[in-house]
Amino acid sequence: MACNSDITSGRSKVCKNSLGGQSKLYIFNYVEDPFTYADGEATAINPLLTEVFEFELEGDGNTFEESKVGDRNTSTSVNTQTLTTILKVQDATTSFLIDKLIEGYPMAVVKDRNGIYHAVGVDDGIDFTGVASTGGAKTDLNGYTLTGTATTKSLSPKLDSATVTAFLALV
Repeated sequence: MACNSDITSGRSKVCKNSLGGQSKLYIFNYVEDPFTYADGEATAINPLLTEVFEFELEGDGNTFEESKVGDRNTSTSVNTQTLTTILKVQDATTSFLIDKLIEGYPMAVVKDRNGIYHAVGVDDGIDFTGVASTGGAKTDLNGYTLTGTATTKSLSPKLDSATVTAFLALV
């Protein structure tokens, strides 16, 4: 039984020169179809996307995971994206911002430590949970842990170089 999702290629061995983790998070308000996609790559930006907010990330607690699962009983598949972001030091401005993130339907682009830009929550937005913590020990986190979850049809599209340039101009 063949279907239009049959694989058409393999993958060669890759070098050991990759890093885990993220270096930047870019969040923007919901825009229907924020990017044009082709074969897993974002190749253009919707002109309605006009404003992007940058978050500098440091440390090893910033993660992005995707888990795509197919269900043969329903002939469906869904990708669950989970984004965890640590924002250090609590303040009123950030608390207000987190309230807005949780109440809205934001979307995001994550830049990993290899310079690859991943589009997150581009179908329906991201649902965030925010935890403010002052810790107990002097070296514990005083800040926020944001966990965002989104469901999409496909793994995150990666922005091509021209789209990255155009996207960063919106920051």
